[in-house]
Amino acid sequence: MDLLGYILISTGLVFFLGTTIGLLRFPDFYTRMHAAGKGDTLSTVVILIGCICLNSTQEDGLGLLLALKILLIINFILIGSPTATHAMMDAGNKAGVVPRRKDSE
Repeated sequence: MDLLGYILISTGLVFFLGTTIGLLRFPDFYTRMHAAGKGDTLSTVVILIGCICLNSTQEDGLGLLLALKILLIINFILIGSPTATHAMMDAGNKAGVVPRRKDSE
């Protein structure tokens, strides 16, 4: 179970790296926000599931309690992160940020 936890945490860190590269390389506000919203949510959830795997081997019963708390955190992230990304994209749209067009290069 520990090996699975380490693999999941490492995978989440690779997704965070992909999110960072997307934020730096994508051409406009909307594609950058898409990379940030998707990558941040996915990588955080994968890392937290890895933490559940690492702590599930505790014998004193605290592993289950910690797993339930981490599952609540995952629930809040799955609700809050896409909502925040949508709100920022909506604010950018209302502020007049135009997406980059292929013919405007």
